[in-house]
Amino acid sequence: MERGLTVSALSFGYHGRAVGRDASFTVAPGAVLCLLSANGGGKTTLFKTILGLLPPLAGTVAIDGENTAPWQARRRARAFGYVPQSGAGQFPFTVREMVLMGRAAHRSAFAAPSAADHAATESALESLGIAHLAERDWLRISGGERQLALIARALAQEPKVLVLDEPTANLDFGNQARVLQQTRNLAAQGLAVLFSTHHPEQAFACATEVALLHKGALVRVAAPERAITSETMSLLYGIDVEIVSLGASMKACVPHAHERSRAAGSAC
Repeated sequence: MERGLTVSALSFGYHGRAVGRDASFTVAPGAVLCLLSANGGGKTTLFKTILGLLPPLAGTVAIDGENTAPWQARRRARAFGYVPQSGAGQFPFTVREMVLMGRAAHRSAFAAPSAADHAATESALESLGIAHLAERDWLRISGGERQLALIARALAQEPKVLVLDEPTANLDFGNQARVLQQTRNLAAQGLAVLFSTHHPEQAFACATEVALLHKGALVRVAAPERAITSETMSLLYGIDVEIVSLGASMKACVPHAHERSRAAGSAC
C-alpha cells in the first residue's frame, strides 16, 4: 500500500473547465514536495482539488492508498492540514485560541474542547517554537509569527498531509528562513508536506522533490537539482535564468535582465 499522498492522473478546474490535466505525483511521510509555476499556473486550484474543496474533473487523490473522493469534510480535516495564502481574519483571538481552532474536526459542533484538544494545541505551539506567544493577541504579533501560528493550527489537527500555499509570501528574509526550517522539522516528524512558492531556491533549502507546473501540465517531478535548471526555469517564467551554486546543497536562481520568449524554452 502506498503511504502518504498519491495524486493520480488528476484533472482540475472550475465548472467543468480544466485548468490542469493528468497530474500525478506522490508525497510520502517525511517527504517535502515543492510545487513551482508562474502566476496563474494553477497551483492554488490544484491544491484546492487535492484538499477536496473542488471536485476533481478526472483522476484520484488518495491517502495511504484510499481514494478521498467519498470522504466527508470532517474526515478530510483530520487527514489534511491546510495553510492558505491569506491569513485568518482580523479577530482579536489569542494565539492559543487560534491554534485550538484546528481541533474542531475532532469534536462535535457544540462540545467544549477536551483535554486531548488542549494537549494537541500545546504540543503544536511547542513544536513550532511559539509557546511564548500563546496569550498574545493574534492582531499584535508579526507576520512571521502569524504564519507560524497558522501552521501550528494546521498541525493541531494531527493531519497526515500538510499543504501550505505560498507559506513565505509577504515575509521578510528571516521569517522566510524560519518557516522553511519548521517545514523541514515537520516532515522529519513523519508528515507528508506539500508547499508552493514563487522562490525556486527555497526548494533547495527544504524540499526532497520539486513538481513543475506549466500551462496546466506537470512537466517534471524530480529532486531539486534535477528539476530546477536554467532550461526549466526559463520555460516556467519566460526569462533567462542562471542556477548559481552557493555551497554543497544550496543554489540560487539568478534571472537575466532581458526577457526571452516562452517558446524559446520549449525544448526543456
